[in-house]
Amino acid sequence: MKVILASKSPRRKELLKEIINDFEVLAQDVEEISQDKRPDKKVISLAKLKLGNLPDVYKDCLIISADTIVYRKGEFFGKPKNREDALRILKKLSDKKHYVYTGVAVYWQGKCHCIYDKSIVLFKKLDDNAINEYIDTGSPMDKAGAYGIQDRQVVKSYKGSYTNIVGLPVEKLKKLLDSILKA
Repeated sequence: MKVILASKSPRRKELLKEIINDFEVLAQDVEEISQDKRPDKKVISLAKLKLGNLPDVYKDCLIISADTIVYRKGEFFGKPKNREDALRILKKLSDKKHYVYTGVAVYWQGKCHCIYDKSIVLFKKLDDNAINEYIDTGSPMDKAGAYGIQDRQVVKSYKGSYTNIVGLPVEKLKKLLDSILKA
């Protein structure tokens, strides 16, 4: 069985290697737009969208896509558009709790199976200098919420799945794949 990861994220690629040895990366270029207001529904709709046309082209393959967002008090934080946006996001999250949602879509044998996971993250209190130094590393620019938990500079604590916060809830994905492939 051929497995395809429909994602540009190097972190998702590394995480998927924890449970699948051999897969091909074929990221789809799609406009990531969802009108969903609930974070769980939004990440699932975006994960499905990121499958692109792969299910039409690779009908006999197992295809995995995912989307991660940071959510706090009705506001969604995706990847920052630029340095100023990263600064704005990190200031809003400083010394506060937020939620990280990752939706996963798995296409197999004509069906799309979806899951999501939710983790809670508490940020350290960050002053402008700490935020700017972090932005200077370049790390925030390709991550939802303008940070990576693996960087350790901004996160005080978290509850839930670490891999979910990185961008792919490996534990839940493994359970889903086990159930799909046994059916």
